[in-house]
Amino acid sequence: MKNKLKKNTFVQGTLIASASLIFIKILGAVYVIPFYKIVGDYGGTLYSYAYSIYSLFLNISTAGIPIAMSMIISEYLALEMYDAKEKSRKVGNKIIALLAIISFSIVFFASPLLAKFLLSNESGGHNINDVILVIKSISLCLLIIPFLSVLKGYLQGHKYISATSFSQVIEQIVRIIIVLAGSYIAIKMLGKSSATGVAVALTGAFFGGLVAYIYLRIKVKNNKSAFPTSNKKDNVSNKVIVKKILTYSIPIVMVAIIDNLYTLVDIRLIVRGLNIVGYTAMESETISSIVATWAPKICTIIIAIATALTTNIIPHVTSSFIKKDFEGVNYRINQALSTMLIITVPMSILLLVLSKEAYTIFYGPSKYGTLILSASAISHILFGTWTVLNTSLQSLKKFKIIYLNSGIGLLCNALLDIPMILLLNKLGLPAYIGTVLATCIGYSISITIVIKYLKKEMNFNFKKTLELLKNIIIPTLIMIIPILLIRHFISFDLTRLTSLLSVSLYGVFGVIIYLFITYKKGLLNTVFGEEFINNIFKKLHLKK
Repeated sequence: MKNKLKKNTFVQGTLIASASLIFIKILGAVYVIPFYKIVGDYGGTLYSYAYSIYSLFLNISTAGIPIAMSMIISEYLALEMYDAKEKSRKVGNKIIALLAIISFSIVFFASPLLAKFLLSNESGGHNINDVILVIKSISLCLLIIPFLSVLKGYLQGHKYISATSFSQVIEQIVRIIIVLAGSYIAIKMLGKSSATGVAVALTGAFFGGLVAYIYLRIKVKNNKSAFPTSNKKDNVSNKVIVKKILTYSIPIVMVAIIDNLYTLVDIRLIVRGLNIVGYTAMESETISSIVATWAPKICTIIIAIATALTTNIIPHVTSSFIKKDFEGVNYRINQALSTMLIITVPMSILLLVLSKEAYTIFYGPSKYGTLILSASAISHILFGTWTVLNTSLQSLKKFKIIYLNSGIGLLCNALLDIPMILLLNKLGLPAYIGTVLATCIGYSISITIVIKYLKKEMNFNFKKTLELLKNIIIPTLIMIIPILLIRHFISFDLTRLTSLLSVSLYGVFGVIIYLFITYKKGLLNTVFGEEFINNIFKKLHLKK
């Protein structure tokens, strides 16, 4: 039956989640081309402001819930406590309803204060009423997305990754349709302001979440037998379940908040720092939107693997940890890091090399975009590593080290933002890159703390991951050297069309070289497993 749910293994789940997320991220990156053209620089910065606030409060109200639910459901499944499992879902829905109402109320009614926080004090910047409007518009999403997150966590805990992945595709498609159609109708057809167009576009997240929620509810309803239940009542009270949810979700929420604070701190401090060194308010705000939203939009494809792993690693690591299979836990964490790095590193380096062409495709020529995108590509390797490691710590219930590494990393980033801007300016280098460098330093410090902790306290061995990193250096260099040589001898004017052709040709060329070398070196078999690679060859009708 086509509607039947199917459980996924670790590698299957990772690849299914990765494939869907890559597709989602590609859609998310591509739609900004027409959207940016519709709303312009002014509207683009407004969109960035609204999403930075929305992401923070969405993570406060939901970030921990799907992962916490996944951990609890997986734990009770492993112990065959089916009554407690179903009770957990009901309790989770009640908690999320309260958090959703509180988050919506704060964002909607405190929008003037939030807008004031985001804007610089310099004249010539964005109108505060426009910022208030877009923040109020995005707040509606907080009434539906939290409930979707609980349902996703419930399915992920049962290891039904494909259903949740497909729901994300549906959510993204619906959102993009409303973003583009809504902004175009408001601005181009009705002659409304770019702020109004952005406000209409932002409601797309609400409707996308609503359709995805309905889809998953239908899936669960039509597959009741896939979710084991029991008439036997487990001796687990609602109080115990609430405590579990809070215990598991609070550190996850903290990590998500810290991730968003990286962005919010950068938005605020980069404007202040650039004003100090002579940039105008509008220039500073435009640069901050590139750093916070537009460059990361392109880079999101890079971290799709890391995002997929945070979804898929939880039930597997939790199951191994509950069974006290510490070798299995170590293996899974290495596997997660290796899977992420073998794809993220070459993609980041390729994007760095092609940053000028890539930025031109999405937003047109930019005085600042190329260099910011190059730096952002590297920072996303560190972000992916940090995300996978902290998710692993969450599965191991090592919450104190999560707070420690994340807090120290954020503090270092905040303390270094303006000094790095001032230092680069004094050295005659682009000052606006200082914020991205501060972010890289923050993530690096956090990663170092986690790795040292796992090695010292839990005797974890990261030899497999380190060997992989050494082994992918040569394929990555061989991938980019021909591209650099070709570009050195052949140059042409960059337009959107020539940039698209360049990225397509160089990208396909580079990926083929990289995959061929990593396959011949046995790296693909090591990371993904020989059986999986053999199945890929069979489906593509290729001979090994």
